[in-house]
Amino acid sequence: MSAAVVTEQDSPGEVDVVDVRDRADVRRQVKLVVVFAIVAALLLWFALDINDPTVKYITGERVTADDRGTELNGLNLVWGCLGISVIALLLAAVNRIPRGVLGTVISILVGIAFFVGFIVWSYADQTTLVIANPLPGTVKLATPLVFGALAGCLCERAGVINIAIEGQFLTGAFFASVFSSMFYSAEMGLVGGILAGVAIASLLAVFAMRYHVNQVVLGVVLIALATGLTSFLLSQIPDDPKIKGYLNEPLILAPMPDANMPILSPVAETLTKIPVLGPTLFNQTLLVYIMYVSVVFVTVLMFQTKWGLRVRSVGEHPKAADTVGIKVNRVRWQAVLLGGVFAGLGGAWFTVGSTGSFDQDASAGNGFIALAAVIMGRWHPVWASLSALFFGFMWTLQSQLAFLGKMPPELLRASPYLATIIAVAGFVGRVRPPAADGEPYTKS
Repeated sequence: MSAAVVTEQDSPGEVDVVDVRDRADVRRQVKLVVVFAIVAALLLWFALDINDPTVKYITGERVTADDRGTELNGLNLVWGCLGISVIALLLAAVNRIPRGVLGTVISILVGIAFFVGFIVWSYADQTTLVIANPLPGTVKLATPLVFGALAGCLCERAGVINIAIEGQFLTGAFFASVFSSMFYSAEMGLVGGILAGVAIASLLAVFAMRYHVNQVVLGVVLIALATGLTSFLLSQIPDDPKIKGYLNEPLILAPMPDANMPILSPVAETLTKIPVLGPTLFNQTLLVYIMYVSVVFVTVLMFQTKWGLRVRSVGEHPKAADTVGIKVNRVRWQAVLLGGVFAGLGGAWFTVGSTGSFDQDASAGNGFIALAAVIMGRWHPVWASLSALFFGFMWTLQSQLAFLGKMPPELLRASPYLATIIAVAGFVGRVRPPAADGEPYTKS
């Protein structure tokens, strides 16, 4: 961004006009140049370090006996990725990368080029290993993060800081396991997860809005409560298989093509046959399909309805909202409880959506990563969901590359958290939360 300023007057009626760039635009250009230069340098190293350029890949998630992979020249692919990054670097150097959608697309292309080059380099010089499609695993692992991000967007857009997503995940996972075990139904596990998530959301709303407790401290306390409560309840479940089967041996949601659901299962089975995207989008459980609908639902609700306008108004300027007749705390209650529904569904993924029985600390800090996705996505449901997918991709990538030996396994295990820190700390730039986020409102 630039501004026109007058520098001097050469003669009567004449002025010199100079374009002066603001500091934010200069910082943006410097950041893009540095990042793209690092990407280009790494891709060049990847290309020079490859000895045997032949790699094998499959479009599915797992290697089968019938499909041992298709060969390609990975070196050519890496050089192509390097070309993309160099072009982007040159555009950044002359400040020709615009803001908005086009600039975002260019950055995404550079990011994709880096990951493609990195994956090819990781699998190069490996004679028996095959590159598997990381996208199905990305969607699976990102599912709870997307639900948590939606919960965070609803709460914080209404002006309530929700640090307690991790606690909602834990209680949702535990009670999803219990409900599924008791009712012999994986779908009832989702109901249990929702009820648990709403219960923690109710505690958040009561103490934040009625008693005006500091919301950051409150969120930490609720996480401690959920951790202690689920650990205690888990310890009370006897080891007797007959009793444990009713409390912590839940049924697991089957992929939709195998779920025997009318209409949906046959359609999903047909769509799964689409190369690459088919297994990624449609060979998933009911919970993933609910996630797709939830992202659309929350986005439309937030930006296309009167209720969504009220939510955003009480999060930005509650006093002004109150003067036009909006019940500020009532709207905040509604947003927090609705967020609890999505956080509970995210918690259910850790049991009925993936592993089955509940283990202590089953959510493993994913609630904090979901909160980071909210910040990285600038409190917008769609961008926050895409950020959650990015973190899910990092998890999938580190699990696939951990056994290749080209990078230290400790660094790979830490990579999702490092990506979270880098993304939130600087890459997304300065972000502005809702103006009244975390501020209790008392009607004067």
